Amino acid sequence: MDLRDGIRTTGAVRGFTEQTVDDSTLYEILDDARFAPSGGNRQPWRVAVVQDLTLRRNLADAMQTVWDEYVAVSQTGRTPFTVVDAAPYELVSVKPGNVPNDLLDKIESVPVVLAISANLGSIAMMDKDLARPTITGGASIYPFCWSIILAARSRGLGGVITTFASRVEPITGDLLGLAKNDALAATIFLGHPIKQLSKLKRSAVETFTTLNRFDGPSFPSEPNNDRP
Repeated sequence: MDLRDGIRTTGAVRGFTEQTVDDSTLYEILDDARFAPSGGNRQPWRVAVVQDLTLRRNLADAMQTVWDEYVAVSQTGRTPFTVVDAAPYELVSVKPGNVPNDLLDKIESVPVVLAISANLGSIAMMDKDLARPTITGGASIYPFCWSIILAARSRGLGGVITTFASRVEPITGDLLGLAKNDALAATIFLGHPIKQLSKLKRSAVETFTTLNRFDGPSFPSEPNNDRP
């Protein structure tokens, strides 16, 4: 697959056929993804290939509570779990475990379930001393996660990166044998897509790009290539 096409046509895939993904293909995907960049090339990732169906169900049950709350908060018109303006809110009534989610409801039949952890001792958290939650550490783990998705896409597969399990890490981390000083960064689902989207809706460059400063003028769609 052409790199540009891959970048512009790889969306989140949450519905999979019953076709399996063999271990050799998964190995090839991870073998490609390992070339992702990371701070100091320390490659802080660990991958658990979750095949045990009981473990999958236990993980899904733990994530279901997060999904229920996510949907309930969304129904209030707010961004779920935001750290900005995180004032108390009243949730719309949602019965626990009653919000459908195909990935969780059918986790036993998802072809590939991966848990991705990051070793915090191997990540230079550049913003750790600022008066806000840290975010820069993600630069050393999420390129690897996205490389898994792209490597899968190049083989006719699809997938999605989720972070629901991270919200209940005390439960999911214990289920997965998460090491001390490691963080559960993502759970990735892969398989043969029921439908592979190729036309994605994204904001235009002009809506998020400015000149010199974040409060500067919009970056033009026809840049001035004659500037000194």
